[in-house]
Amino acid sequence: MSPFDSALANNLPPEAVRRLLSGPTGLGTSAARPGPPTRPEVSSPVRVPPLYCPDAVRDDPVLGEVVNDRLVAWAEEMGLFTGRLERLRSHQFGRLFMLAHPDCDDPDRLLAAARCGLAEWAVDDHWVDEGEDTTPELLGPRLALAHAVVDPVRLPTRYLPEFERVVRREPVLRAFRSCLDHLSRIASPTQVARLRHELAVMFVGYSQEAQWRASGRTPAVWEYLLHRYENGFFPCMVLTDPVGGYELPVAEFADPRVRRTYLYAGTANVLLNDLYSMGKEDPTDTNLPNVIAAEEGCTLQEAVDRAALIHNELMHTIEAEAALLSAAGSPQLKRFLTALWGWMGGSKEWHATSSRYQESAPG
Repeated sequence: MSPFDSALANNLPPEAVRRLLSGPTGLGTSAARPGPPTRPEVSSPVRVPPLYCPDAVRDDPVLGEVVNDRLVAWAEEMGLFTGRLERLRSHQFGRLFMLAHPDCDDPDRLLAAARCGLAEWAVDDHWVDEGEDTTPELLGPRLALAHAVVDPVRLPTRYLPEFERVVRREPVLRAFRSCLDHLSRIASPTQVARLRHELAVMFVGYSQEAQWRASGRTPAVWEYLLHRYENGFFPCMVLTDPVGGYELPVAEFADPRVRRTYLYAGTANVLLNDLYSMGKEDPTDTNLPNVIAAEEGCTLQEAVDRAALIHNELMHTIEAEAALLSAAGSPQLKRFLTALWGWMGGSKEWHATSSRYQESAPG
């Protein structure tokens, strides 16, 4: 048991400890998977070293399949991934949210989070990588429209119908409106507002990346890490407490120490994504190893090793700071930090097994 786990076990109710450290029961077969960090199976000429990250708390295949089937049906209803739905199904995004929220067995709550996550991924998949027109210069105006949906715009009555016609034509915009509507059924207005804030920050990060694409410029390492501080897994991770059925108090959510730990977690997990996704990305794509190699003039293998060290440094910092915060915080904060740790383990498991990143996986 890690220092973080020990601190939480001393402060959490027995049932919460059992579910989050030993694994909950639910639909299908659930199994905790303790053990040392595993190595990503990246299809590339480089070897990714073991990463310091927890394992998934539970793996409930039946629950994951239920969420995935309903998520794909929703994507079809929204018009997302037209002609690519079976590939979307094979990526098993529903399984990701089952793995990442081990304190929830309710498929409706997991689906609410999965819809939000898929809408966020659709920005990248529809407007950056595989849409009808992925010109980088179009991304800024598109993100402005997305923000107008996420934080609903209040246009004068005469002009509102024009905006609504645009929303009806664009699947990504429809998806954001729909997912926030579904989220509001399980989350408080404060929790929905937290997601809106994280999405706005993510849109800033997407705009920054679009500038790199348009100019062909490779950012400095510090600039790329700043980018990942904005374009990380924060919108997904901020739903930790509404999916779990509780609310982290406002004062604790806004505490700079809590915020720093939460941001470290989102950054570390998206750097893990950089390492897992290398095998299916264009070699010229912007990720941490490529940026390190360009700046330091080292081999890609050396850059991968250095990127892994940065990820591990963040993870050790998260573990230490979360243990201190959980020992002094409210029961809700203890639960939130425990679930955040579990979120990272579930995300790692999904990255290691999803066909989105693994050539050997189905689809």
